[in-house]
Amino acid sequence: MFRPDNKPPADSGVELVIVFQRGQLLSDMRSAQGCLLPREQLGQCGWRERRRQFLGYWEERPCFAVEIDDADEPDPMQFQKGNLYHILGRVDERLFALAGRAQQLLDWERDHRFCGRCGNAMRLDEQERAMRCDPCRSINYPRIAPCVIVLVTRGEELLLARNANFPQPMYSTLAGFIEAGETVEETLAREVREEVGVEVDNLRYFQSQSWPFPNQLMLGFFADYAGGDIVCDEVEIADAQWFHYRDLPLIPPQASISGQLIAHHVRSLG
Repeated sequence: MFRPDNKPPADSGVELVIVFQRGQLLSDMRSAQGCLLPREQLGQCGWRERRRQFLGYWEERPCFAVEIDDADEPDPMQFQKGNLYHILGRVDERLFALAGRAQQLLDWERDHRFCGRCGNAMRLDEQERAMRCDPCRSINYPRIAPCVIVLVTRGEELLLARNANFPQPMYSTLAGFIEAGETVEETLAREVREEVGVEVDNLRYFQSQSWPFPNQLMLGFFADYAGGDIVCDEVEIADAQWFHYRDLPLIPPQASISGQLIAHHVRSLG
């Protein structure tokens, strides 16, 4: 359904756009596709483009990420504004991934308007998807932050934690960023040890997910409990417990890789 591409077509034809304003995604509440709008709707609404990034092809139609002017006023009776969490689990996973790609590319271009080495203005190289500084030849590509996310299990029990920053009492799997010089396996063991104080072994890769909050690539794993008592990190973790798979707390939706890890393991025990 979606075919990524870096080079925009010479003749765009019937374009589709994903529209942002002040970092918020616009969705048409009257449309079944929500955040995926026809290009002509921009003109019909009188919106002015500030920036655009070519994303690729959605059902073989060229698709762009577009940021409109801050002064434009979308009709609140037709258009809903919000962050990507508002469409998580409400739209097709491929469309959510496309909206995430759109936001990441617009944010990347905005954050690299000037060279961090010499301070000169950078230009967008659409052929290579890069921001280039011609005076000093510095190049910046879209940033991806790799993270490990892991479901630790002990027989029929799952180790789940509630992050101190969660707005609701939701329990999830453990996760953390890969640091410079680390392997994925080293990060996994370190993050589990730091966040809840236990040791793990028998790591098994599950799958990955692009997670645009803001630019993460989640690498999902299962791991077996190998020892230690739960001791929560006092800053990041509000609570962590072992839960029987038939008596789980509020957990993330299956649109997230955390929810998919949990659901996959529960099915394997059922």
